[in-house]
Amino acid sequence: MILGREEFERIRAQAETEYPSECCGVVLERNGAPGDRLVVACRNIQNELHIKDPSRHPRDARVAYQVDPKDLLRIGRLEGEGYRVRTIYHSHIDAGAYFSETDKQNALLQGEPIYPDATYVVVSVLGGRLSGAAAFAWSQDRREFLPVTLKGF
Repeated sequence: MILGREEFERIRAQAETEYPSECCGVVLERNGAPGDRLVVACRNIQNELHIKDPSRHPRDARVAYQVDPKDLLRIGRLEGEGYRVRTIYHSHIDAGAYFSETDKQNALLQGEPIYPDATYVVVSVLGGRLSGAAAFAWSQDRREFLPVTLKGF
């Protein structure tokens, strides 16, 4: 399962609330149990980085996201408790739900996926309202992220 209906609703609400900034977060699962899943909404600190150093961070939160290091620590602690990152999500503002070149680069480290078993979900928010969603997963055979079916939404 990529996302349950309630998980998707939480992501939709977050994406619409945080508009016109991109939202971001993860869904974690423990022991492969659908009932033992957590949606961890993360804080996008891209605007702060952009204001602090626009030459190093030329993009603002309308077109990019950077997860708050405090959220990364929380995710790491949950992984230490047996949770696994199953879904990584973010929104595109006034643009479609696609996996951009930047999204692909951010998902890789030295050409290998950081979370090879995770599915990446991108939601499109147009004018403050969710307008679409798409999912992408790493194909070891093809060595790239490919679209996968996001059911029920």
